[in-house]
Amino acid sequence: MNMNRELEYMFVQCARVWIPDAEEVWKSAELTKDFKNGDASLQLMLEDGTSIEHKLDPKTKNLPYLRNPDILVGENDLTALSYLHEPAVLHNLKVRFIDSKLIYTYCGIVLVAINPYETLGIYGTDIINAYSGQNMGDMDPHIFAVAEEAYKQMARDERNQSIIVSGESGAGKTVSAKYAMRYFATVSGSTSEANVEQKVLASNPIMEAIGNAKTTRNDNSSRFGKYIEIGFDTRYRIIGANMRTYLLEKSRVVFQADEERNYHIFYQLCASSHLPEFKTLKLSSANDFLYTRQGRSPVIQGVDDTKELSTTRNAFTLLGINESYQMGLFQVLAAILHLGNVEIKDRDSDSSLIPPNNRHLTAFCELVGVTYQDMSQWLCHRKLKTATETYVKTLPRLQATNARDALAKHIYAKLFNWIVEHVNKALITNIKQHSFIGVLDIYGFETFEINSFEQFCINYANEKLQQQFNMHVFKLEQEEYMKEQIPWTLIDFYDNQPCINLIEAKMGILDLLDEECKMPKGSDDSWAQKLYNTHLKTCSLFEKPRMSNRAFIIQHFADKQVEYQCEGFLEKNKDTVNEDQINVLKASKKFDLLVELFQDEEKATSPTGQVPGTGGRTRLSIKPDKGRDKSSKEHKKTVGCQFRNSLQMLMDTLNATTPHYVRCIKPNDFKLAFSFDPKRAVQQLRACGVLETIRISAAGFPSRWTYQEFFSRYRVLMKQKDVLSDKKLTCRNVLEKLVEDQDKYQFGKTKIFFRAGQVAYLEKLRADKLRVACIRIQKTIRCWLARKKYLRKRSAAITIQRFTRGYQARCLAKFMRRTQAATIIQKYQRMYVERKRYRQKQAAALVMQTILRAYMARQKYQGLVREHNAVIIQKRVRGWLARCWYKRCLVSLVYLQCCFRRMKARRELKKLKIEARSVEHFKKLNKGMENKIMQLQRRIDEQSKDNRSINEKLVSLETSSTAERERMRGELSRLRGVEEDAKNKGNQVTSLLEQLEKLRKELSSTQKEKKTIEDWAQTYRDEMEKMVSELKDQNCSLKKEKDDLNRLIQEQSQQMTEKMARAIVEKTQQLETDLNEERSRYQNLLTEHLRLEEKYDDLKETMVSSNVSKPGHRRTDSTHSSNESEYTYNSEYAELEEGSRAAEDVTRGMDTSLTLKLQKRLTELEQEKQSLRNELENREDQFQRARARDDVEFKKARGAELEYESLKRQELESENKKLKHDLVEIRRSLLGNAATGAGAPGSPAYKVVLEQLNASCEELEVRKEEVLILRSQLVSQKEAMHHKETMTEPSAYVEDVSKLKDAGELKQAYIGLKDTNRSPRFIRKPLEVSDLLSRLRSAAPDFHKLNEDGELWLVNQGLKETIRLLEHQLQTQRRGYDSEVESLRGELQNVKEENNRQQQLLAQNLQLPPEARIEASLQHEITRLTNENLELLAEDPTASREARVTILRRMVDLMEQLEKQDRTIRKLKKQLKVYSKRIGEMGAQTEGQTSPGQMVDEPIHPVNIPRREKDFQGMLEYKKEDELKLVKNLILELKPRGVAVNLIPGLPAYILFMCLRHADYVNDDQKVRTLLTSTINSIKKILKKRGDDFETVSFWLSNTCRFLHCLKQYSGDEAFIKHNTQRQNEHILSNFDLAEYRQVISDLAIQIYQQLIKCMENILQPMIVSGMLEHETIQGVSGVKPTGLRKRTSSIVDEGTYTLDSILRQLSAFHSTMCQHGTDPELIKQVVKQQFYIIGAVTLNNLLLRKDMCSWSKGMQIRYNVSQLEEWLRDKGLMTCGAKETLEPLIQAAQLLQVKKKTDEDAEAICSMCLALTTAQIVKVLNLYTPVNEFEERVSVAFIRTIQTRLRDRCESPQLLMDTKMIYPVTFPFNPSSLALETIQIPSSLNLSFLTRV
Repeated sequence: MNMNRELEYMFVQCARVWIPDAEEVWKSAELTKDFKNGDASLQLMLEDGTSIEHKLDPKTKNLPYLRNPDILVGENDLTALSYLHEPAVLHNLKVRFIDSKLIYTYCGIVLVAINPYETLGIYGTDIINAYSGQNMGDMDPHIFAVAEEAYKQMARDERNQSIIVSGESGAGKTVSAKYAMRYFATVSGSTSEANVEQKVLASNPIMEAIGNAKTTRNDNSSRFGKYIEIGFDTRYRIIGANMRTYLLEKSRVVFQADEERNYHIFYQLCASSHLPEFKTLKLSSANDFLYTRQGRSPVIQGVDDTKELSTTRNAFTLLGINESYQMGLFQVLAAILHLGNVEIKDRDSDSSLIPPNNRHLTAFCELVGVTYQDMSQWLCHRKLKTATETYVKTLPRLQATNARDALAKHIYAKLFNWIVEHVNKALITNIKQHSFIGVLDIYGFETFEINSFEQFCINYANEKLQQQFNMHVFKLEQEEYMKEQIPWTLIDFYDNQPCINLIEAKMGILDLLDEECKMPKGSDDSWAQKLYNTHLKTCSLFEKPRMSNRAFIIQHFADKQVEYQCEGFLEKNKDTVNEDQINVLKASKKFDLLVELFQDEEKATSPTGQVPGTGGRTRLSIKPDKGRDKSSKEHKKTVGCQFRNSLQMLMDTLNATTPHYVRCIKPNDFKLAFSFDPKRAVQQLRACGVLETIRISAAGFPSRWTYQEFFSRYRVLMKQKDVLSDKKLTCRNVLEKLVEDQDKYQFGKTKIFFRAGQVAYLEKLRADKLRVACIRIQKTIRCWLARKKYLRKRSAAITIQRFTRGYQARCLAKFMRRTQAATIIQKYQRMYVERKRYRQKQAAALVMQTILRAYMARQKYQGLVREHNAVIIQKRVRGWLARCWYKRCLVSLVYLQCCFRRMKARRELKKLKIEARSVEHFKKLNKGMENKIMQLQRRIDEQSKDNRSINEKLVSLETSSTAERERMRGELSRLRGVEEDAKNKGNQVTSLLEQLEKLRKELSSTQKEKKTIEDWAQTYRDEMEKMVSELKDQNCSLKKEKDDLNRLIQEQSQQMTEKMARAIVEKTQQLETDLNEERSRYQNLLTEHLRLEEKYDDLKETMVSSNVSKPGHRRTDSTHSSNESEYTYNSEYAELEEGSRAAEDVTRGMDTSLTLKLQKRLTELEQEKQSLRNELENREDQFQRARARDDVEFKKARGAELEYESLKRQELESENKKLKHDLVEIRRSLLGNAATGAGAPGSPAYKVVLEQLNASCEELEVRKEEVLILRSQLVSQKEAMHHKETMTEPSAYVEDVSKLKDAGELKQAYIGLKDTNRSPRFIRKPLEVSDLLSRLRSAAPDFHKLNEDGELWLVNQGLKETIRLLEHQLQTQRRGYDSEVESLRGELQNVKEENNRQQQLLAQNLQLPPEARIEASLQHEITRLTNENLELLAEDPTASREARVTILRRMVDLMEQLEKQDRTIRKLKKQLKVYSKRIGEMGAQTEGQTSPGQMVDEPIHPVNIPRREKDFQGMLEYKKEDELKLVKNLILELKPRGVAVNLIPGLPAYILFMCLRHADYVNDDQKVRTLLTSTINSIKKILKKRGDDFETVSFWLSNTCRFLHCLKQYSGDEAFIKHNTQRQNEHILSNFDLAEYRQVISDLAIQIYQQLIKCMENILQPMIVSGMLEHETIQGVSGVKPTGLRKRTSSIVDEGTYTLDSILRQLSAFHSTMCQHGTDPELIKQVVKQQFYIIGAVTLNNLLLRKDMCSWSKGMQIRYNVSQLEEWLRDKGLMTCGAKETLEPLIQAAQLLQVKKKTDEDAEAICSMCLALTTAQIVKVLNLYTPVNEFEERVSVAFIRTIQTRLRDRCESPQLLMDTKMIYPVTFPFNPSSLALETIQIPSSLNLSFLTRV
């Protein structure tokens, strides 16, 4: 009934099953119909959608295997699967290997390792540290987990362990064994100086070179088995190792199949034959030798044989095999290669020969040191011995060739054993071995096409190992059941004892083989017949092939049938070699190594025997004769017998240890990375016992739950009434209800055991219950959402209706109001329209009448004007005609008169001529002349009288006549000009009359041309207007482009600013990172130094305890220097102790070499420490120089900017000069063409041009003023740059200019910018002079076109810019004046205050004694100068440099004077003390003996001095002998808890410093040195004694830092004393500079800090994983999944389980303790940051290595836990300490677990979110993501590939895990104390009464 119920419930529709498949072995299918009992078939549908019918077997009726739920797929442990069967195992391995890239999986106690054929980054030191100390089930499967389990069980159970690594060739056995040994070497370390762990690892490359080869299945296949015992001491540290080897495949030396190679060492030698040291080997390419070319594959892809040989040689050197031995080994190997090339030819059918002078045989003989004749003789002959005689027999060619190959194999086997022997010698130690862990790397089952003797022995060994494995698994199951008190029922499992008996029992295969080897004529055929006769009918596991009589078949484990060919079995079992050839080699006298290889057995060590001294075991010495007999017997043993004995010894060793199993699986035969072949995988799973383990587990109760886990997981299946207080009883009651068949489960003491499939049944019930609950929740929520939506809609509808109705009512009212208003408007509108129409008509009538009347008046007026004009014209014409007629008549009359007068004059002339010729006429004339003369004489007299009067008149008239003459002359000249004009005009009258007619004719044509020109002008004007509009549009577009360019420039400038800021930030971060790295290196070296010191002290204590000091005189070092180094940690008080003296005597008895070595190491570390300190200082100097260089670069950039402005100014000046020149040219052109009509002076065009030129001149003058203003601004800016040291926000322009390297580059950039600005796109074309003149000279110039290019607008804009600039300058000057006034007022106020202060100081000084006035005045002067210096530095750093130097010099002088005064005062005080003492002794007589040089006032001074010394000065005085007591009471025996609670923080530091101050005050350098050294050594001693106590370490960290701060605060350095009060400055150290000791104490503080971090880490480490990951802070969010045999740590809170509250309480305890101790706040922040880093790193590392923790619910838990940590930081006020940032990787990992992981958008969001995680970590989390419930979905492989593609360009470390050992470099910021030393009181509880206050 119960079975039917299960069938009905499990085999239902949609259930998934596995069905057999020929290709994929198993294929998944889904039921399309419920299965009912009695059905003969199942209706299935495959994953590709194909529907099939699966028929059941009619006999068995076995149903197909059920498939596990999806949440169980990909489990770490196969036993956690509910259904344990072959398809489930195969599918789980495939999913983990292909999808998740996980190569390791648990199967109960077995670790299944699948070879990925790819290098994975999961074997680093960080992974080793992560697995160290963890339980095997807590972390994901790994070879390191198995190694850690073995190491832990060895230490816990005091029992030896073994790790058995097995698998096929190419499955990765050697690599797994190598990583296991690396793990032991890393986690344990060694106790000796020989670095045994490195030697153990160094043996791997040697053994791989001589024992590994390339096969068709593996490029690095081990062709021998090895068992390495790694020895440990009582503290479980590696002390040595021992190696045993099994069954080397010697036949590979002489033969290799296709695509295979010989052993690696041969190819390494051939590849390195070009090296000088290998010239003597006479080697060449591997293809030239028979033994290396048979496989036709001499090269392995990706392997450099030359580099591999170098690695092998280095390993030889590390293991102590020197160069000579190495060359000897290489000689033997080269000789083997040459021997293989020796050609043997037939002499006849029964004999053979080697041709003489064979070069390979010659090379062989030279290399091994034998003669050519002997070797060639015995290669072709052999001796036969009888009882009486010895014969030499010739060998045919085939036998001789076989003998040659046998010799080569024998030599290689001897060489292999010799190397193994010396490797074991190098790995032994004298320390007694306490326990060991053995690592067995042995071949798995091998099956080839031809299987021979080697495969038979290999499979025989695997049968034995499988039997041991089955018994161990069975035993573990039985122990588990018995421990839980479960009824034990015998489980049937496969026992392979019959197969083992077939091989090794009496008359078994090996026994018959040995017997046949003893037969004289034994052969492979006869041995085969014996096998057939003996076992064919008696043993079912032995079969005979049908088609062969020379082979047999054995059915091995897991039904693996292997056919063996009998050919060669006898020969390989005998392993014979020609003794004569061996004797020849033994006779070699030139080659000692070869003789050593073949020496007798008593001198050689067996590779499988124990080496003397190993592990404390002893060997009995054997006599030579017996040893020789034993050697002879050993030589007679066959290979099979030897292998059986060594295998039995191995099984005995394994049975005496606790085994751990690693099964290596080869996923495919083609060596493809992450490719899975199901057929090959399932074959190996069957063969290696994994499926047998599953079968044994499935036969019992494979699923096991604790009661608490079952209750937490299946609480949903319980009702409230079923839950009882007893969880065990609750689980029992629930199970009885859920599963009726009680055979399906059993109740143990602590666990519930389930049969296979029951967990899946319970999971299905749980999923159904959750699904029903989800449906109900969805139903309720959907109902609530729908109702809420309905109510929201209803409310909205009501609201809409209300508003709609109100709107409609308002619309109606509005309509009515509008109707009434419209009626009124219409009335007035109509009235207005009518009135307007009437007025329009009236106005029109008036206008018409006006126009008509005006027209009639104009017509009448025009008529009158015409009549009047006609009358005037008539009058003028008639007048002109009358004048013309008068002029003609007058001319005619004058002409007539002239003609008449001419005629009459001619007649009179003729008459006079006739009279003149007559005498009488002359007489008459003379008579008349005499009378006339008389008359004239009288007249002369009269006239002389008149003349005198006239002369007088002439004088008066002469003046007037002169003026008149001048006037007349002017008139004359005028008249002459008029005459000339009249003549010219008279001449031109005719021509003008002619031209008049011509002009009249031209007038008409000119008028026509004028009309044409006017039309053209109109057209031209339109075109120009159009052009102007286009230019305006273009100007607008250019403005837009300009704005865009300006915006682009601003954006680029801003980008450049941001870029440079980022670059500066990155550079600063890089420098800070480098500085932190240097600090970290320095602090790590300090840690190493401390570790070596502790090691040295341990060794010293060991030597003290082991040696007895010899009695005798103790001699102290009399030459001990007082100048002890700061690094000397031997205190002087320790030398005074008796115990230290005894230690000195013991030290003298120590091993001198060890002491010298430690001293040398200490010296090296000190030197390295000093170099690192210097390097740290250099880095700091570089940082300062980098800052100074940045300042210089900024100043250079500013200088470049100024140069750029200068160039710009020069360019403007050149442009102005050019414009001036153009203006001058225009003026010249205009003046030169002044005669023309258009451009004549005074013309309108000429005036316009002159006005424009004048305006341009004015603009030039304005530009000049602007240039001057710019110059002044540049000068002011340049001066301001000298006052400015730093700029917080440098302009982008300066940053752009600063990129230009030099002035030439700057000029080139400016020229390019100027050319760009002059391009046609950005500027208009300038107006040419010729164009301007042509416009001016045109017939009708258009003066508006003179400004068409916008010159006047440009001038206007320039004026506006100038006005704005002047206004800005005015405001700047006004602000400057205001600031100057304010500064002057401030200075005036300071002067007043200074005056008052000086007056007060003067009054105070007058009240002081005379000797104190000088000191006070000097101190005041120093203070004043310091303040002035600081003020000058703050106001003007550049200008104050010289003043600063002067002030510093003055201060130095004042300090010297002060020191001189102090010395004088101290000297006088001492003298006063002496004199006062003398006065007391001698009385009053001493007064008369006072020297003359002393002051008279001296006796009075002691009155003031004692009064001053009575004041407490903050010093403590102690005696030299009380120093030990001081250190003991104050450091060694002080309890931190009492001091922290009852006293002030840092009290021990203050007391020590006050004692140090007194030693400095008395100028006792020895006391200062011893006190500091004693303090340092005592703190180290107390930390070594109680270094695990957090309170002690925190207390002394706080006090050490306070002591360091006191040394700085009172050192006198300016950087430290500026925080002091005036009283504190009086306590400054006066005699000693303790800067070097400050560095030593700083190093001590660093060591204490690291010890504190280590102490905190040890306390927090156990809490982190449990509290942050495993504990459910939010109960019920995550559920526990089914677990396998490898139980994980439970996530349920039990007794003693740590929670998040535990972590928070511990953090609070740390914080409160440090606060109580007075730790510096900055140091507390650094400690908290380190704590949070450890928490985040450990949590993230465990998350990355635990598949069960990578789920959505766990991400929620982590985020909640992180928020609690942040809340703790917020409560403590530590949010700014950087602790939160250290949790960022963990936060992002938690977010990654919770975000969607489906689409490309999700991938992009993940890539942008997870910036603190590396690509490897992101991919690892996605691969490990595991759904806890069926409702979650897995991450697809395609999504992970998308993430990898997007993150491919990230530059980051490939490291997977975070470094949990990383410690941030610590700094100790200076924190001065405000506590005055003179106020400190020493409590009596400290027992320091011997200290005296001073």
